[in-house]
Amino acid sequence: MLADFEECYAAHFQGIALQIAAYIGNAADAQDIVQEAFARALPRWAKLAGYADPGAWVRHVAWNLAKTRWRRQQRLNLFLRRHREEHLAGPGPDRVALTSALAKLPEMQRRAFVLHYIGELTIAEIAEQERTPEGTVKSWLHRARAAMAAQLGTGAEERDV
Repeated sequence: MLADFEECYAAHFQGIALQIAAYIGNAADAQDIVQEAFARALPRWAKLAGYADPGAWVRHVAWNLAKTRWRRQQRLNLFLRRHREEHLAGPGPDRVALTSALAKLPEMQRRAFVLHYIGELTIAEIAEQERTPEGTVKSWLHRARAAMAAQLGTGAEERDV
């Protein structure tokens, strides 16, 4: 019985693989698909051996596997087109200078500065979030502005909170 399977394999593998390769456009994947179809045939071989053309069953299974793989690949390609990584221009010199200046601030001054000027939180909101008096937040902001102005060379140290 195994000899019949091997004969069927030898007689049909190459032809089915060529058909599938033409359909999906990849010979290695086609061979994998046909191998899978024959692997599915082997445990059923006692029944398939009684068919007039067991190779037709294998070919049918291979085509179903190829169609499934093709559909998956098409869905994957669609997903990748929709979620393609976009390459943005790098940060400009102003952004680099700002990031560098912020990194040099002590943590609480940096946090207060970012929350107030970028997050647009009020002094009261920052004080509530940080569980500290508003006067402390004002002090952090004053020191942060002075340090940022010194590093960036702006007149920001003269502005009030």
